[in-house]
Amino acid sequence: MLTRPLAAFDIDGVLADVRHRLRHVERRPKNWEAFFAAAPDDPPLAPGVALVLESAKNCEVVYVTGRPERCRADTLAWFEKHGLPAGRLSMRGGRDRRPARIAKPELLQRLAAGRVVAVVVDDDPAVCAAYGQAGFPVLRAEWMGSEPALRQAQEDEGRT
Repeated sequence: MLTRPLAAFDIDGVLADVRHRLRHVERRPKNWEAFFAAAPDDPPLAPGVALVLESAKNCEVVYVTGRPERCRADTLAWFEKHGLPAGRLSMRGGRDRRPARIAKPELLQRLAAGRVVAVVVDDDPAVCAAYGQAGFPVLRAEWMGSEPALRQAQEDEGRT
Protein backbone atom coordinates (compact mmCIF):
# COMPACT_ATOMS: atom_id res chain seq x y z
CA MET A 1 0.00 0.00 0.00
CA LEU A 2 1.37 3.37 -0.98
CA THR A 3 1.48 6.14 1.58
CA ARG A 4 -0.29 9.28 0.44
CA PRO A 5 1.64 12.55 0.63
CA LEU A 6 0.87 15.02 3.38
CA ALA A 7 -0.95 18.32 2.97
CA ALA A 8 -0.32 20.47 6.04
CA PHE A 9 -2.63 23.32 7.01
CA ASP A 10 -2.36 26.10 9.55
CA ILE A 11 -5.65 27.02 11.23
CA ASP A 12 -5.78 30.68 12.30
CA GLY A 13 -5.90 32.90 9.23
CA VAL A 14 -6.03 29.92 6.86
CA LEU A 15 -9.10 27.92 7.87
CA ALA A 16 -10.47 30.04 10.72
CA ASP A 17 -11.26 33.75 10.59
CA VAL A 18 -9.84 35.10 13.86
CA ARG A 19 -10.60 38.78 13.25
CA HIS A 20 -13.53 38.84 15.69
CA ARG A 21 -11.23 37.88 18.59
CA LEU A 22 -8.18 40.01 17.82
CA ARG A 23 -9.65 42.76 20.02
CA HIS A 24 -8.56 40.69 23.03
CA VAL A 25 -4.88 41.05 22.07
CA GLU A 26 -4.87 44.50 20.46
CA ARG A 27 -4.93 46.23 23.83
CA ARG A 28 -2.94 46.05 27.04
CA PRO A 29 -3.08 43.98 29.03
CA LYS A 30 -3.63 41.32 26.43
CA ASN A 31 -6.30 38.82 27.35
CA TRP A 32 -5.02 35.52 25.96
CA GLU A 33 -7.61 33.47 27.82
CA ALA A 34 -10.45 35.40 26.14
CA PHE A 35 -8.66 35.22 22.78
CA PHE A 36 -8.49 31.43 22.85
CA ALA A 37 -11.90 31.02 24.54
CA ALA A 38 -13.49 32.77 21.54
CA ALA A 39 -11.89 30.38 19.00
CA PRO A 40 -14.91 28.03 18.82
CA ASP A 41 -16.87 30.98 17.38
CA ASP A 42 -14.44 31.57 14.49
CA PRO A 43 -16.21 31.61 11.14
CA PRO A 44 -14.58 29.37 8.54
CA LEU A 45 -12.59 30.94 5.71
CA ALA A 46 -14.18 29.52 2.55
CA PRO A 47 -11.02 29.49 0.38
CA GLY A 48 -9.08 27.59 3.04
CA VAL A 49 -11.88 25.11 3.67
CA ALA A 50 -12.25 24.46 -0.07
CA LEU A 51 -8.50 23.89 -0.38
CA VAL A 52 -8.30 21.45 2.53
CA LEU A 53 -11.28 19.48 1.19
CA GLU A 54 -9.71 19.34 -2.28
CA SER A 55 -6.33 18.33 -0.82
CA ALA A 56 -7.95 15.49 1.14
CA LYS A 57 -8.81 13.76 -2.15
CA ASN A 58 -5.15 12.97 -2.86
CA CYS A 59 -3.32 13.65 0.40
CA GLU A 60 -3.38 12.84 4.06
CA VAL A 61 -4.34 16.11 5.74
CA VAL A 62 -2.49 17.21 8.86
CA TYR A 63 -2.86 20.41 10.84
CA VAL A 64 0.07 22.39 12.23
CA THR A 65 -0.88 25.25 14.49
CA GLY A 66 0.70 27.61 16.95
CA ARG A 67 -2.37 27.26 19.16
CA PRO A 68 -1.47 25.84 22.57
CA GLU A 69 -2.23 22.23 23.40
CA ARG A 70 -4.96 23.29 25.87
CA CYS A 71 -7.07 24.30 22.83
CA ARG A 72 -7.12 20.78 21.35
CA ALA A 73 -10.71 19.81 22.25
CA ASP A 74 -12.14 23.13 21.00
CA THR A 75 -10.10 22.89 17.80
CA LEU A 76 -11.20 19.33 17.03
CA ALA A 77 -14.83 20.25 17.71
CA TRP A 78 -14.45 23.25 15.36
CA PHE A 79 -13.10 20.94 12.61
CA GLU A 80 -16.08 18.63 13.00
CA LYS A 81 -18.59 21.50 13.12
CA HIS A 82 -17.27 22.86 9.81
CA GLY A 83 -16.85 19.53 8.02
CA LEU A 84 -13.06 19.52 7.84
CA PRO A 85 -11.33 16.23 7.17
CA ALA A 86 -9.90 14.28 10.07
CA GLY A 87 -6.14 14.53 10.41
CA ARG A 88 -3.36 14.61 12.93
CA LEU A 89 -3.25 17.89 14.83
CA SER A 90 0.12 19.18 15.98
CA MET A 91 0.02 22.01 18.53
CA ARG A 92 2.57 23.91 20.57
CA GLY A 93 3.18 22.95 24.18
CA GLY A 94 1.66 25.19 26.82
CA ARG A 95 4.96 26.86 27.68
CA ASP A 96 6.34 27.10 24.15
CA ARG A 97 6.68 30.80 23.35
CA ARG A 98 9.10 30.49 20.45
CA PRO A 99 8.24 32.45 17.31
CA ALA A 100 5.93 30.57 14.98
CA ARG A 101 8.64 30.60 12.28
CA ILE A 102 10.71 28.33 14.57
CA ALA A 103 8.04 26.27 16.32
CA LYS A 104 5.83 25.35 13.37
CA PRO A 105 8.50 23.93 11.00
CA GLU A 106 9.72 21.81 13.91
CA LEU A 107 6.19 20.50 14.49
CA LEU A 108 5.83 19.68 10.80
CA GLN A 109 9.20 17.94 10.62
CA ARG A 110 8.02 15.55 13.33
CA LEU A 111 4.78 14.82 11.47
CA ALA A 112 6.52 14.46 8.12
CA ALA A 113 9.41 12.22 9.15
CA GLY A 114 9.99 9.93 6.19
CA ARG A 115 6.96 11.27 4.33
CA VAL A 116 6.47 13.33 1.19
CA VAL A 117 4.87 16.72 1.84
CA ALA A 118 2.81 17.90 -1.13
CA VAL A 119 2.02 21.35 0.27
CA VAL A 120 2.10 23.43 3.44
CA VAL A 121 -0.50 26.19 3.68
CA ASP A 122 0.12 29.06 6.11
CA ASP A 123 -0.69 32.76 6.23
CA ASP A 124 2.38 34.06 8.06
CA PRO A 125 5.10 35.25 5.65
CA ALA A 126 7.89 34.45 8.15
CA VAL A 127 6.54 30.93 8.70
CA CYS A 128 6.18 30.40 4.95
CA ALA A 129 9.80 31.47 4.45
CA ALA A 130 10.95 29.08 7.19
CA TYR A 131 9.00 26.20 5.66
CA GLY A 132 10.54 27.00 2.28
CA GLN A 133 14.05 27.06 3.78
CA ALA A 134 13.34 23.66 5.32
CA GLY A 135 12.53 22.33 1.85
CA PHE A 136 8.75 22.16 2.08
CA PRO A 137 6.54 23.34 -0.82
CA VAL A 138 4.55 26.30 0.46
CA LEU A 139 1.32 28.03 -0.47
CA ARG A 140 0.82 31.34 1.31
CA ALA A 141 -2.80 31.91 2.31
CA GLU A 142 -3.64 35.55 1.74
CA TRP A 143 -7.43 35.32 1.80
CA MET A 144 -7.90 36.77 5.31
CA GLY A 145 -5.59 39.68 4.69
CA SER A 146 -2.80 40.94 6.90
CA GLU A 147 -3.63 41.41 10.57
CA PRO A 148 -0.80 43.04 12.55
CA ALA A 149 -2.09 41.76 15.90
CA LEU A 150 -2.07 38.19 14.61
CA ARG A 151 1.47 38.56 13.21
CA GLN A 152 2.67 39.92 16.56
CA ALA A 153 1.02 37.03 18.42
CA GLN A 154 2.66 34.51 16.09
CA GLU A 155 6.14 35.93 15.78
CA ASP A 156 6.86 38.22 18.73
CA GLU A 157 4.88 36.51 21.46
CA GLY A 158 4.79 32.87 20.36
CA ARG A 159 1.10 32.52 21.16
CA THR A 160 -0.62 31.19 18.05
